[in-house]
Formats: sequence, structure tokens, C-alpha cells
Amino acid sequence: MPGEPKNMIMYQRLHSTTAHNWEEEKNKYKDIKDDGTMSFFWRAHTLTVLLIFSCILIYVAVFEEPSADSDYNVKRGVTAMGLAFLLFGVTQTPDGVFRRPHPAFWRLILCISYLYELSLVYLLFQTADDGRRMMRHIDKSLGKSYNETTYCGDCLIYDPDNPEDPWHNFKNKMDGFVPTHFFGWWLKTLIIRDWWFCMVISLMFEIMEYTFEHQLPNFCECWWDHWIMDAVVCNGLGIYLGMKTLNYLSMKPYHWRGMWNIPSYRGKMKRVALQFTPYSWTDFNWKPTSSLLRWFATLGIIMIFLLAELNTFYLKFVLWIPPEHSINLIRLVFYLFMGAASLRETFQYLDDPDCNKFGRQSWMILAIVITELLVTIKFDPETITKPLPKHVAYGWTLGFLGLVGYTVWKFYIKRDVKNDVKVQPSKRKSVDVSKIPLEETEEDLNEDAGQPYNLRHNNNNNNLHQRAKKTKNGSTGF
Repeated sequence: MPGEPKNMIMYQRLHSTTAHNWEEEKNKYKDIKDDGTMSFFWRAHTLTVLLIFSCILIYVAVFEEPSADSDYNVKRGVTAMGLAFLLFGVTQTPDGVFRRPHPAFWRLILCISYLYELSLVYLLFQTADDGRRMMRHIDKSLGKSYNETTYCGDCLIYDPDNPEDPWHNFKNKMDGFVPTHFFGWWLKTLIIRDWWFCMVISLMFEIMEYTFEHQLPNFCECWWDHWIMDAVVCNGLGIYLGMKTLNYLSMKPYHWRGMWNIPSYRGKMKRVALQFTPYSWTDFNWKPTSSLLRWFATLGIIMIFLLAELNTFYLKFVLWIPPEHSINLIRLVFYLFMGAASLRETFQYLDDPDCNKFGRQSWMILAIVITELLVTIKFDPETITKPLPKHVAYGWTLGFLGLVGYTVWKFYIKRDVKNDVKVQPSKRKSVDVSKIPLEETEEDLNEDAGQPYNLRHNNNNNNLHQRAKKTKNGSTGF
């Protein structure tokens, strides 16, 4: 601008050439508008929350009649301690990656994951019997042994020997877990955002059930229950519905107005309902074979995903929690929220060259999955260490060798990946700012300055954020 010092103009030009907004670049072709209205509910209110919290504590300390029941006081004190931590976390921790329905909700999910991980660490230091007795503090019906249900007793779909009800085997397997599988995979597709990714995890979990059915009777199912009811009907239809939902949310416009800027009451109510929909939609493309490190990261994500699924069954087995108990469903819903935020963080960590820090929620969900596995191993080592049947061990050996062979062929025979496994990032070329003419364009400055090498991308994709490339599916912006 006329009248501005030359050094200020140079600083602004240098800053604009090196700054990079990954999310804006991913959404550059999306129709997203926001009038920027910040209502009462979008402000922090930290002092107001502190005042209300202090008033509650004053009431408990001064006016409330104390109870002589020590057990009641302990439970109440631990609950209040957890709520106080959540209150602090919701008001003070940084915002997460999503905005809807409110950033405070995702801060709450992060803080709940902290408390859950601390509970698992405490549980890890107990014996198996003490851990099971602790479950009675949550529900007095827990902490009691039960018989695991098996689904492979009679695998006849049609039983001619039972003329009164020849379809009884099929009906017995149509329990409450059928809609849970369907809606679960619909939601998983929304957070994974890739058809191939979902199908690989779906089929691999069925193989996991075959692998560990000698340890958990609950994994024993008929062949048609594995591949028709689960893989094709429940999982497959859930993934299909999820992909259709992804395509719709990817194409729709996102125009946001403050509720008080909407004249009609009907419009205000619609705006309240839309608050629980995504703020924007960012397409995801995992590109698992774009580099060797990205390939390993993709395999790691699949492994952690499958391990979290297995922990669901092993934890309820070692802690004596019946499958129909509500605590299992609550944990799965909590995992969906954690997984949505953590996969969004992980994708940006892999895709954004300027993102060099692993996300908070991703770190926490990794810690939780590992701790759950350790609790299972400690509480029931006899079950966990049962050796695999020979045919299963041979199958996994062949599968592992095939995976290693494909990796070597893809990344070391078919094409050279010396740059993919480079340890030291290449340095920027030094640029003498004083010798750059002010008339030089930003593109010229970018070309001179170069770009930092990022291990998560190969050379061809290192400047991916400067290109305009549109993918098919994926989501962010809750």
C-alpha cells in the first residue's frame, strides 16, 4: 500500500509466501459461508463458571448436612473430583478439530478420555478379583461370573427336523446386535471416510473372530453368520449407507447465519437443529501407498482399530460384564466420538506438511487401547496365552509373508523410495531478502525459498498443499 515502509511490505510478502492453511486449502472448492456472528453460547464464560463452581462448593462445605456413611462420602467425593476436573478441562483446554455441536463438547470428550485412561491405569494396579469387585460400585449386578454365549451350535439355516419352526437357528441369531452392527458401521464409515479402509477393517475383524474363537466362545459363529449376516448385510449395508451420507455431505453447501439474524421463529428452530450437523466438510484421501511411511501408518491405524474392537470383547470377558449391559454400549459410543476426533487429527498429521505434532485425542486413544490390552493380559493370562491352532498360525504366517512381500515389491522393486525413508529433512535454500526486488511475485519467492521436506510424503507429493486436487469422500468440521 502507498505510504507503508518498504521493510513492512517485504515482511508481509515473506509471511504470505510461507504461511499455509491446510484446512482452507482442502476446502477451497467447497461452498462455505459464515456471517461470523458470535452469540452468548460461543463465549468462554470462564469467570462465570468459576463463580458457580465456588458457590456449589461453599454450599457443600457450609450449609449441607454431612453424612455419616463413609462409603457414600467416598463415592460422592470421587464423583465430585471427576466433575471438577471435567469443568476445568471444558473451560481451559484448547479447542479440538471440530466445531459442531460446540467446541466445548469435544473438549469434554477429551477430558473424559483423560479420566477413562486414569481409571484404566488404576485398574491395572489391582488384582483381577479386586477389579471385578470394583465394577459393583458402578452397578451392583456386575462382578458376577456368567456363561459366554456361543453362536455356532447348530449352523443349519433351515432345519427340516423342526417342522414347527424350521428357521429357528436364523431367528436366534437375529438379536439386538444386528442393528448395532449396522448403525455402528454407518457411523464408523463417517469417521474413517474411505470405502476400502472400511472394507479391510470389516473383513479383518471377521478373520480375527476365526482366529480367537478358541479363546472366547463369543467369537464362535456359523460361516453364514460371519460372511453373510455380518460382513455383507450388517457391515456392508452400513458402509454403503455411510458412503452415500459422505457424498451428500461433501456436495451440500454450508451457509451459516447467527440465530438472532434469522427473522422467523421457524428459521431459528431450524438453525438450532442444524447446530448438530457438520460446520463444513473436508474430503479425505488416505493415499496409503503414496509413500513407505504412509503405508506403515495406514497399517498401524488398521491394527489399532482392530485392537480396540477386540478389547471390547476381552474386557467384558475378564471383568465379567454381560454383553447386554449398558456399560458396553456407552463405551462404544464414547469410542466413536474419540475416534472421530483422533482420526481427523491423524489424517492431518499425515497429510499436512506443516503439522509436526501428533494430536491430543490421537495420543489419548492410543494410550487407552494399549492400557485396555494390558488390563486384559494381566487379569486373564491363561486365556490370552492359549496357543493358536496350527491351521490358524499357518494362515497368519502366510498372510504376514504376503504383506512383507507386497511391501518390498511396491516400494523397493516397482519404484525407488529412497526419498520416502529419508531421515534428515532437506534444508531450505538461503535467500538474501535485501536482494529480492519488491516487484518480484510471490510465486518467484516460493520457488526460491523452496519447501521443507516432510517424511510423511514422497517427493512427488511434498508440495501437495499447493495443488488443487479434489477427492471423493471424507469429512471434518463437526
